[in-house]
Amino acid sequence: MKICIIGGTGHIGRNLVNMLLAGGHDITVITSGRKPLPQDDGWDRVTAVTCSYGGDGWAECLEEHRAEVFIDILGSAAPDVYATVKPACGHFILCGSVWMFGEARLVPTPDETQGPCPFEGYARRYEEMQQVQAQAAEDGIPFTAIMPPNICGPRKIPLEGRGGRSLDVHKSHQRGEPVPLPAPGSNLVGPCDAEDIAQAFALAAANRDAADGEIFNVGAAYALTAPQFIATYGDIYGVEIPIDWQSWEQYSTESVPGVGSNFHFSANMCPDISKLRSKLGYEPRYTPEQTMARAVDWMRDEGML
Repeated sequence: MKICIIGGTGHIGRNLVNMLLAGGHDITVITSGRKPLPQDDGWDRVTAVTCSYGGDGWAECLEEHRAEVFIDILGSAAPDVYATVKPACGHFILCGSVWMFGEARLVPTPDETQGPCPFEGYARRYEEMQQVQAQAAEDGIPFTAIMPPNICGPRKIPLEGRGGRSLDVHKSHQRGEPVPLPAPGSNLVGPCDAEDIAQAFALAAANRDAADGEIFNVGAAYALTAPQFIATYGDIYGVEIPIDWQSWEQYSTESVPGVGSNFHFSANMCPDISKLRSKLGYEPRYTPEQTMARAVDWMRDEGML
């Protein structure tokens, strides 16, 4: 099967390409060229096309590299991408985020709108995703969206205790320095391995009829409370990391004022993956603790720590 992937050299995409190559598929990757192509086994068989997302020659590039399955992992111009590729596309697969659903009302959280999304970019992309879903249904073209939680695992600095991906914060965890958290710390944090997220895309591509029209959550089998998340880093680094419990006002205005960071420790991120399991046969390979350890091992191997 011929499959074209936008974002195939990134955290999710690299894992996905490896899976699809193992399945014998013909893979084209459209990349900005900012990252070198992986040297993993089989990548010599990948057709790599350098083109800036939405830039000069973008539409011509998409038209030239037609494929039976088109996977857009970047997703920031989904309606235009879909409109360009649909004449030859047999399945359009889009990547979103569970944050697009808004703050969770239910835990585990189903793959549907929970409330207003507090992030302008995600809110716009979610609206566009729904537009593409409706248009694809009208056009008779199978459509699927995959909604990851916090992406973890090797090849990317993982979420840390201040809600970012800072190497300096990881070094402070390694030293056992205190971490501020808003009391009572009952919210859930859901790291999911990029390899498991890639698995969801591969399953969607392999099960087109079952995936048609669906928006699927992907995630680990369970999530961690905020203090469990910090304690897991303590176990990984072999230290005790004290928690500085704070009121939400102090935490959100003084310690971690950015909503893009403090949202990790106010809202629940525990996606309900039952639909992905029942329709596509998904089973996560890694627990949150395992994927966090894998990411730290990678940082150590890269000499970052």
